[in-house]
Amino acid sequence: MRLLHQDTATGLLKLRIETPSDLWRISRLTHPGDLVGASTTRRDPEAPEETPGAQRERRRVWLVVRAEQVEFHGFSKHVRVTGPIIEGPFDLGRHHTLDLGEGDELSVQKEELGPGDRALLEEGLASRGDPAVVIAAVDWGESSIVRLRGRSVEPIADVNRTLAGKRYATGQGEKDREAYIAELAGLLEREAPSAKTVVIAGPGFLKENLYRRLVERVPTLKAKLVVFPTAESGRTGVDELLRSGKATAALAGAAAAEESDLVERLITALAGGRRAAVGPVEVTQAVEQGAAETVLVSEGLLRSPEMAAALDQAKSARARVFIVRDEGEAGKRLAALGKIGALLRYDWAPTGGRPERAGAPKGSPEPPRGAPRDGA
Repeated sequence: MRLLHQDTATGLLKLRIETPSDLWRISRLTHPGDLVGASTTRRDPEAPEETPGAQRERRRVWLVVRAEQVEFHGFSKHVRVTGPIIEGPFDLGRHHTLDLGEGDELSVQKEELGPGDRALLEEGLASRGDPAVVIAAVDWGESSIVRLRGRSVEPIADVNRTLAGKRYATGQGEKDREAYIAELAGLLEREAPSAKTVVIAGPGFLKENLYRRLVERVPTLKAKLVVFPTAESGRTGVDELLRSGKATAALAGAAAAEESDLVERLITALAGGRRAAVGPVEVTQAVEQGAAETVLVSEGLLRSPEMAAALDQAKSARARVFIVRDEGEAGKRLAALGKIGALLRYDWAPTGGRPERAGAPKGSPEPPRGAPRDGA
């Protein structure tokens, strides 16, 4: 995302959309009531009255609408903003839909830029494109290949096949396996040229066989290929790799991978009972006491006035605010913890203690949580 102009007095932002992740950010940055402007087309009202509406020529104009509905279409990579026309050469007051895509410029005028809005804007301005990372979580008969680009996890193929066993005298099992690995290699060869890194993961030896096959067929791919073990294959294996932290260096630059890693770190810290806060009450306390280092907040809470003050205070205390998408495994896990959590700078305990843990015997003690260290 590129910031072309900002007027802090009027709340006007002029932006250029540069990546698919920017489309997601724009859809979350734009709230009902905001004024959104963009270049668009609309039928010419000055055509002769006898001309049917469908035959009237469309003119390219700059229109500003007051947003009533904002829709993000991840599959087609578009954002649609619908509302009455506030500024334009004609049809003021009538409804229009702005259809935004990569490369488009737009203006967004807001009464106030909230802490969640600032976090989205800062993330977009700090990103340098969306380097593609391809992940293949493979095992015989069940494999998935996905592409990570910034915030998006784009499915490429689920390769599920029934393979004959090795015991058959006809050799059908070997034929099936050869065909299967050739199919996977063909898919990865097609995707690899546009990818920064290709990660091959899985529980058995297929990942190593696939790595060798790719290097034999296209030696120049070797610099892009990395292999990691996982307990599962398929979509489950992809989720396991993203939250495991094993491939952090290989997945650097992919916000979707960082999202999964941060939520996993939050859950691990919570299990240790020392450096995590979850839910609005705990996170607010941790922020007020300066303990929060990174605050993870579900996108569904971005417009919550109750959380705005806590997020503002977190930014003032130099804590990082990271927005977690509601869709996807990481968003579901954070939602189960109250839609907001914080990784802490030091050992900390909430005022009044934490409610009894689900599944724990009645009256069981809290996990030990130390007091802040001296000088922390």
